[in-house]
Amino acid sequence: MVRFTPEMLEHHLTKEHFSHRMGWLRAAVLGANDGIISVVSLLVGVIASGADKESILLVAVAALVAGALSMAAGEYVSVSSQADTEKADLEKERIMLEENWEVEHAELALIYRQRGVSDATAMQVAKELMAHDALGAHAKDELGLSEIHTARPMQAAFASAASFVSGAAIPVLLVVLLPMENLGLIIAACSLALLAVLGAIAAKTGGAPMLKGAMRMTTWGFLAMALTTYVGLMFDIH
Repeated sequence: MVRFTPEMLEHHLTKEHFSHRMGWLRAAVLGANDGIISVVSLLVGVIASGADKESILLVAVAALVAGALSMAAGEYVSVSSQADTEKADLEKERIMLEENWEVEHAELALIYRQRGVSDATAMQVAKELMAHDALGAHAKDELGLSEIHTARPMQAAFASAASFVSGAAIPVLLVVLLPMENLGLIIAACSLALLAVLGAIAAKTGGAPMLKGAMRMTTWGFLAMALTTYVGLMFDIH
């Protein structure tokens, strides 16, 4: 019989499943997607209005800086609120364990019975887990909290800002390097291709169909660019 060490089992679980990637993947995909769509949408709108290249570049750089800071701040506040809620729940559970140990033991055993464990086994498992780490057992099985899904505000903020910049930097560079002729069309086409690649990679990383992820990204990107182009044409400044 093959004996598995805890390290071997942990490696096997992280290799076979995708939930451990959920926190950073969500922030990274959201940031890069927003970086491309928001900056390119602004650019094609400004280009359609007939602005000169200096004005277009100014809009591109301003959108990159403002967007990165906005993404970081928004993600930090959002995830911090989640972290505060988790801490409050854990503190409430800690107090309940101090005041009603037997009730909490019975509650944990009930959770295991509802999963199909026999009464005797459920009581024994709850007893042993609470003897080892009572708060950890209730956090995981009663509150649904785990180390994998723990809110990390700074990690989420940095990932969002960095991924926004990585997405937004590409159209900014295109503005710098390309001539004005067909600039809006080229930037839009390149950005849609990048969105398709990003969507496919994100889907692959998360274990979802790549084509579905690519189509989802490009559809929303196309709609945003089409609408801002229309707005730019309405404000023709030639």
